[in-house]
Amino acid sequence: MTIAAEMLDKLESLALNAGIAIMRIYSEGFVTKYKDDYSPVTEADTIAEKIIIAGLSNLTPEIPVVAEEAFSSGHSPDISGGRFWLVDPLDGTNEFVEKSGEFTVNIALIEDGRPVCGVVHAPALSQTYTGHIETGAHCRDLNKNRHKIRVRTVSKNDVTVIASRRHGDPKKIKKLLEGRTISKIKNAGSSLKFCIVASGGADIYPRFGRTMEWDTAAGQAVLEAAGGRMSTLDGKPFRYAKAGYENPNFIAWGGFDKPN
Repeated sequence: MTIAAEMLDKLESLALNAGIAIMRIYSEGFVTKYKDDYSPVTEADTIAEKIIIAGLSNLTPEIPVVAEEAFSSGHSPDISGGRFWLVDPLDGTNEFVEKSGEFTVNIALIEDGRPVCGVVHAPALSQTYTGHIETGAHCRDLNKNRHKIRVRTVSKNDVTVIASRRHGDPKKIKKLLEGRTISKIKNAGSSLKFCIVASGGADIYPRFGRTMEWDTAAGQAVLEAAGGRMSTLDGKPFRYAKAGYENPNFIAWGGFDKPN
C-alpha cells in the first residue's frame, strides 16, 4: 500500500528545503569535483542529499533510502522489502555548473519495481512538479499557484520531441518515430524533460544515453500520474531495483494511443 497522498506536501517541502540550500551555493560559488565515472559533483549535491535523507528518515524511518552520492560512496541499503526511496539531490549537475538553471531535485517512492509518487523541484526556475498514482500530477509555479497537468493528445503529423542536450540523437529519434511527422525537437536538461511531456509541452522523450534509477524515478512518477507512460526501447515496462541501479535506454511517452 502506497503512502498517503497527503505525504506529497511533506515531500514537496523537503525538496524545497534542499532547493534553498542548492540556490545558496549556486549564488555564492562552488568547486566542481569529478567522481570515478567522470560525472561532476559539487557541495550542493552533498548538502542537498543530507537534507533529504534526514527528512525522509524522519518521515518514514521504516523505508530505506537509495541516494546518488551515498551510493557512489559505497552505501547500498537493503531494499529486499520492495519499498524504497530513490533520491537524486541535484539532477543535472552539468546544468548547475554551467548555470543554465535546468537542474532539479528528485525524490520518488518505489513499490514493487515502479514509482508510485514523486517530486521534481527546479529551484532556479521556481517550478515544482508532483505525481501520485491516486491523485494525479500537478505543477506549482513561480507564483506558488498549483494546477493539475496532463499529457496532450498526439497527432500523427505533429509530434514534438524533447531530448537531452548531450544525448539526443536525431537519426535515432527519426527512426523511432517512422510514420509520424516530427514538427519540433526541443532540448532540456535533467528530469525537466519528463515534466515537459507530462504538462503537454512535448509528446515524447527518448533517451539513448546512460542514466541511473535516481535520474528517472521521480520524473516517471510525474509523467505516469499525468497520463503518460514509460518503456524500454523494445516496449517493455520500465522497472526499478535493478542490479547496480543502472537504466536501459528508454522512451517516455505522452498521449500516444499505443506506445509503439
